[in-house]
Parts: sequence; structure tokens; C-alpha cells
Amino acid sequence: MRKQESRKRKPTPVEHKPSPAKLIKNNTETNLNDPYPNHTQPTPEQCRAIRDDLLAFHGFPQQFAKYRQQRLATASNVDEYTSTTSLLPVVSPTESVLDGLVSIILSQNTTDANSQKAFSSLKSALPTWEDVLSADSKCVEDAIRCGGLAPTKTSCIKNMLNCLLEKRGKLCLEYLRDLSVDEIKTELSQFKGIGPKTVACVLMFNLQQDDFPVDTHIFQIAKAIGWVPIEADTKKTYLHLNKRIPNELKFDLNCLLFTHGKACRKCVKKEDKQQKKETGSCPLLNYLRKN
Repeated sequence: MRKQESRKRKPTPVEHKPSPAKLIKNNTETNLNDPYPNHTQPTPEQCRAIRDDLLAFHGFPQQFAKYRQQRLATASNVDEYTSTTSLLPVVSPTESVLDGLVSIILSQNTTDANSQKAFSSLKSALPTWEDVLSADSKCVEDAIRCGGLAPTKTSCIKNMLNCLLEKRGKLCLEYLRDLSVDEIKTELSQFKGIGPKTVACVLMFNLQQDDFPVDTHIFQIAKAIGWVPIEADTKKTYLHLNKRIPNELKFDLNCLLFTHGKACRKCVKKEDKQQKKETGSCPLLNYLRKN
């Protein structure tokens, strides 16, 4: 009888507590926004100071001028842009998001000049993206060969176009302009070969979003000036800097750090025998990490 009663007895209600595994998962998800929440650099003041020092040293890079003008047209904080826009050329028509994405793919592991030649050659040989998709891979490779890694880039481009056509019914990425940053990242990341840095570049250059791509040059400088811990990798550097750098400074600072990283090796103490002899002092020397 007692045995039967014990079966019917309902368990005493207890307060629900998340399991240790769930707590770890939740903490990890929270820290995805910033893997180094206790690393207080860079401060907004440091970001602005370095932006101003690099701007005074290099001027604004002309290769990014058209994108800066496009951002100016929609900037919510115009004061951050007006100080140097008077000398920039008149804004050119906005390139399509798809054009921008392919341009960024072609810019990987090559010089700016070669990537521009590759894009121009591709558009000359195959004027529409429908032409690129229907063309033999060898034809596309021949068109972009001057940019290097032609087979790899051709595979990436054709795969992306094919997936886009299957999903959307047309070769157009303009719908991304109506999505949130997280939605854009999800959409672009579905394409094989499109990594976080490429996505961040599309966000910053073609969609006028406040994002901060981290390439090799920016990664090296960020560690050298103590903006991230010395053991940081590129993914964590991207997450940390996007959390710490004020949105209104991200575009200018990114373009300037990228330009400076290509032109100078003093601030990262890296020797390059093929690099031309540098003149003048590096404006970042005073910001270097003190070891």
C-alpha cells in the first residue's frame, strides 16, 4: 500500500535553476559582443586622437573618398565628416552591393591596382552578372587572372551568384539595404568563401553601416598600440574593436589605419626588405604598447 502511495505522490515543486552548462552558454553568448570586457582600450578619446593624428599625417586616402562622400550623404553625425570633405571629389554614383561584394572578393591577397584591373577586365569580358554565371569557369579565370588566385576567386564568385539566383530569383543584393546588420551578416555568410572580413567590408563600404573590418595591417597595429591583448586573434580583435570604437569614428579610423599599415612598418617593428625607404616619423610611435 505504501509502495502504491509513493508512486502517486507528486514531487515537491522546486525553484528552477539553469544548469551549469546553460550558464556557461549564456555567459559565452553575452561575451560574444566583447571577448575582452575588462580591456578598457581603446577609449573614445584615444580613437579620436589617433584618427586626427593619422589624418594630419596622411590626409584622407583618396581610394576611399567616394565611399566617404556616400556616407556623408546619410551621416547622422555630420560634424565628424565636415572637417575634411571640402577637398574631396564630388560623390560618384553608388555602386551596387553585388558589384561591391565581387570587388572585395577580387581584392583579396593582391594589390589595389591589380584588383581594380581584374574587376574592370571581368566587366569588359562579361558585362552582366548573368553573363558571369553562365560563362565557363575558364573564361572567368582568364578575365580576372591579373588579380591572382583566379581559380579560387572564380569558384567563390560563381558559387555566390548561383546561390543568390536560387534563393532570390535574380542576381541582385540591393535587398540587403533594408535589413539589420545582424540580418545582413546572416545573409552574406551563407555564401561559401565569404568570410567575416569580406562581410564587414560590404557593410562599411557598400551599405554605409558602422562596422570595423580587421585586416592584417589593422590587426598588427591594434596589438602594437595595446588596443587588444597581445594574445588576441583577428576574430576577437574584430569583436572587441567594434564594441569599443565609437560608430561615428569607425569608417575614417579604419581607412586611415589600413592606409598607414600598408605604408609604415615602424609602429609594428616589422622589417620588409622590399619596402621603399621611409621618410618622416610614424605618428603612432607615441601610442606603442609599453613592454
